[in-house]
Amino acid sequence: MSGKKSVVKNYMYNLVYQILILILPLVTTPYLSRVLGSDGVGIYSYTYAIVTYFVLFGSLGIALYGQREIAYAQDQPRKRKKIFFELIIIRFITVFIAAIIYYFWFVRGNQYQTYYMILFIELFATAFDISWFFQGIEEFKKTVIRNVLVRIISVSLVFVFVKTSGDLWKYILIYSLGDFLGNLLLWFYLPKYLKGGRIPRLNLTRHIVPLILLFIPQVTNKLYNLLDTTMLGALISDKSETGYYEQAQKVIRVLLTIVTSLGTVMVPRMANTYAHGNKKQINSYLKNSFNFVFIVSFPMMYGVATIATAFVPIFFGSGYDKSATLIMVFSPMLVLQGIENVIGTQYLLPTKRQKEYTISVAFGVLTNLILNYIFILLWKSIGAAIATVISQIVVDGIQIWYVRRNIRWRPIIQLFVKYLFASTIMFIVCCLVKLIVNTGVISILLQCVVGVAAYVGMLLLLKDKFLYKIIDTVKSKFIGLKNSIA
Repeated sequence: MSGKKSVVKNYMYNLVYQILILILPLVTTPYLSRVLGSDGVGIYSYTYAIVTYFVLFGSLGIALYGQREIAYAQDQPRKRKKIFFELIIIRFITVFIAAIIYYFWFVRGNQYQTYYMILFIELFATAFDISWFFQGIEEFKKTVIRNVLVRIISVSLVFVFVKTSGDLWKYILIYSLGDFLGNLLLWFYLPKYLKGGRIPRLNLTRHIVPLILLFIPQVTNKLYNLLDTTMLGALISDKSETGYYEQAQKVIRVLLTIVTSLGTVMVPRMANTYAHGNKKQINSYLKNSFNFVFIVSFPMMYGVATIATAFVPIFFGSGYDKSATLIMVFSPMLVLQGIENVIGTQYLLPTKRQKEYTISVAFGVLTNLILNYIFILLWKSIGAAIATVISQIVVDGIQIWYVRRNIRWRPIIQLFVKYLFASTIMFIVCCLVKLIVNTGVISILLQCVVGVAAYVGMLLLLKDKFLYKIIDTVKSKFIGLKNSIA
């Protein structure tokens, strides 16, 4: 299989993998938002954010580091096997340390002790997560199969067992067990990929320094993403504010998954290309990645902002109107995080420029920390959302500065302007539709259909090469399917 086909295929697998993590829980969201209420959703969001810090420490950056190192050794089974066992032992040790700290710091005597106790399972699940290994060898199909099975079962169990606001603990237990069992399932595929004789002599210490160097940017990035939720929960006693925030973020996260899924596929590809010193190919990958990010993120940004007021009451139920405003504030994150994903995740980290990546995200964390403290006290959840958007602009700006001489910016700026223009026309058309039909499901459907038609029409008028490539690919697949049936 050619490299190009491999990237496309793995992107589709990873897109399914990432969307399943978010989409299937999102299927339960309308039900849970009504059963648990904004307080229940807020408590879950806050406690889960806390345990995520310990999951992050237990992971110690092994997910990205392991993916990169396995990618470097794709064609060396013996070396690949050695790397796997060294990293999995390190992860067991770090998760054990994280679990002890977590127990004494949060579980004992805490107001939400029951929920924190159940979330222990999330920590144990982290120890057995080996999805990084399969991503490193570019076998994304395995992780997709795992998630399809586990997530469908989890969703089914939620509808069966979660019936009242007092069942929050059941909801947390179902999804935590799902993560744990899902991670265990991947281990059954391992023997096929860990051949190569006896395990070579292990050397755990050789990974410590590079792990820490890669862990710093990852923990900084995670802090950046979690800071608003934890600060909102700590500064505002009304947990419903955290609930509104969580629901808005769920919508944006699902859309971001589509925008950034290519990044997960491109990390091992970039790492392998970098290891072979092919700079020309790296630049080609980057341009294609920017093209993809812009063509999908701009219409999503305008689209989700346009339908938010009609979508939220239908999807989440009454009492979540503030989430609509939050979705509008968050909408630029689709473009901004897409840009960061290309520069930071797909370029800086695979090419071992984690120092620049860390500095950019560290400034984002600092900006977020300061603005959160000011804006949350002034405007609560909306203040946290504004702080997040501004912080992301800071991160993007610094990363662009660092790579200003490594990327040919003129064609990328041209792509940026073209997709911004086409999506702006789409936005105007959607607003006109909204003026005519401004409530209910019909309004949402009309805006989506007319908006997509307007956007695609504009790109056809602009003779967008990327769109024509997509059309040609779909045509060839359709013709191939038709011929195989015939």
